Amino acid sequence: MLPRARLTLLAGCLVMALANAAPAIAETTAQAMPEYMDMLGHAIAMQTVEGKDQVPAFARYLAGKLESAGFAKSDIQIIPVGHTAALVVHYRGSGKGKPILISAHMDVVAANADGWTDHDPFKLVKDGPYYYGRGVADMKDNTVALVATFMRLKREGFVPGHAMILVFSGDEETDMASTRELAKRYHDAEFLLNGDAGGGTYDAKLKPVMFEVQAAEKTYADFQLTATSKGGHSSEPSPDNAIYKLAGALQRVAAYPFPVKYNKITLASFKAIGEHGSGKLAEAARQFTADPGNARAVAVISADPAYVGQIRTTCAATMLGGGHALNALPERATANVNCRIFPGTSVASVQAALVKAVANPAIEVSVRMPPPVTSPASPLRPDVMAAVATTVHERFPGLDIVPGMSSGATDSMYFRNAGVPCYGIDPNFSKPGDAHAHGYNERLLATEPPAGLDFWHSLLTKLTK
Repeated sequence: MLPRARLTLLAGCLVMALANAAPAIAETTAQAMPEYMDMLGHAIAMQTVEGKDQVPAFARYLAGKLESAGFAKSDIQIIPVGHTAALVVHYRGSGKGKPILISAHMDVVAANADGWTDHDPFKLVKDGPYYYGRGVADMKDNTVALVATFMRLKREGFVPGHAMILVFSGDEETDMASTRELAKRYHDAEFLLNGDAGGGTYDAKLKPVMFEVQAAEKTYADFQLTATSKGGHSSEPSPDNAIYKLAGALQRVAAYPFPVKYNKITLASFKAIGEHGSGKLAEAARQFTADPGNARAVAVISADPAYVGQIRTTCAATMLGGGHALNALPERATANVNCRIFPGTSVASVQAALVKAVANPAIEVSVRMPPPVTSPASPLRPDVMAAVATTVHERFPGLDIVPGMSSGATDSMYFRNAGVPCYGIDPNFSKPGDAHAHGYNERLLATEPPAGLDFWHSLLTKLTK
């Protein structure tokens, strides 16, 4: 017979072993919400705008939360990149295939408090049916939701077949230097899910219309137009004036129509608009889907700032500089022209088109740094599309799942360029133009955070088994 002390020790060890072997209890979304809202409030308060150097602090905050949920320090890395940082989190799997990347960004655009109505942009506030705060829609809600979901899955004892890696950038809204660094390091992946694109659409009565999966985006490139002249005293004006030459060049760029383009993704998107919408745009979408050469449809779509980028490369003057003294003729004048380039169109061909539009060999048209990259459309993987559809249908049964192309650029651009298929799947639904992202009074419907937590938990468990 064993001594009482050894029996007691063995009994204690058995209890501990049984406790460790017992399956973790799954958290409900209702249980996860208080922690998520506390994290979101903290995130909104951190002014992760350019020039404040707050992104590294935000990354450390998120890292601490993940460690508290059981992630090893060795699975969390903060990568300094200039004044910002990237955050990488490994969720180890059982070794099935390549890892799945999940991206988001930690920075936000600047916010002028004077233009906000009744709300501090850097304080999370619930007012009526909305939450307000800079980044609540773009995109700290999803950044925090992804961290909260990783924490929740870890506490539940979930072991994925495919490993998952969070790749959070710190300057998506500006230089994307951290994005480029992440794409260099983490391009050997099955695919990437991006919470900063795609998403659901409500109509004016908050009825769900469709859910878009972003499978393509336009390349972002900046061009500098430079005009020079001999200068001189302003009392002796001359037609050879750098500012006048530049102004004329910009007028010609503004009037230049880039060729109409389309692909399977944009045609599918316009088909959905035609089926679910009404009015002139929906009619034009139906006509364009049937015949992309329909001039009337092209004219209607081109007149809508929200959709012109879906059918062609677009360029817009965004900054001006010139002159050196109030009483001197300018010796130099420059303008930045920002172009959003349709997939499959080379940067060189856009530069050549600008030179043609300017029609003045005295105006230099140069590509600005960093060098732009191509961003090929991603194939519509059946496993990803099916998992997204099933997850969305858990909330809205039978809703149309539509592939789409972003007119603007996201972090996916550099990963697509590195050969990683990328899919934008923001779980939030909103009315068109209702979120005010990048503008005053940015907001998110209060129905969306719990639905987003449900979405990420359900989707990640499906795709990583």
